[in-house]
Amino acid sequence: MSNILNFSGKQDVYVELAERYKQYILSGIYKNGDKLPSVRVVATELSVNPNTVAKAYALLESEGYIVALPKKGAYVVYEQAVASNRSSKNAELVRAMNEARENGTAYDEIITLVKEVYGVND
Repeated sequence: MSNILNFSGKQDVYVELAERYKQYILSGIYKNGDKLPSVRVVATELSVNPNTVAKAYALLESEGYIVALPKKGAYVVYEQAVASNRSSKNAELVRAMNEARENGTAYDEIITLVKEVYGVND
């Protein structure tokens, strides 16, 4: 899985690696309870320093996507990742709605847009 990762150079490698694994988790490639490849395996496949992979895994763990068990490996905690992602997306939506309101968009206009998105016909 990880051997298809190409680094853009726009961010630190560990951040890009963590972002890619987030995509894998949120898209269901890695499911709840799945064990991620070991730090050593990923580092070898990507020709990066093992510390880079360890840092990416630590970032994923701090954000609630995985749990690392000493001497056992890193495991996906999918439900927590989805809840965290949903919460983040909802916060973005609230910010967008507040911005629309501040820019003069009427309540009824927002409701109409929501109904269009959800396919609700009155």
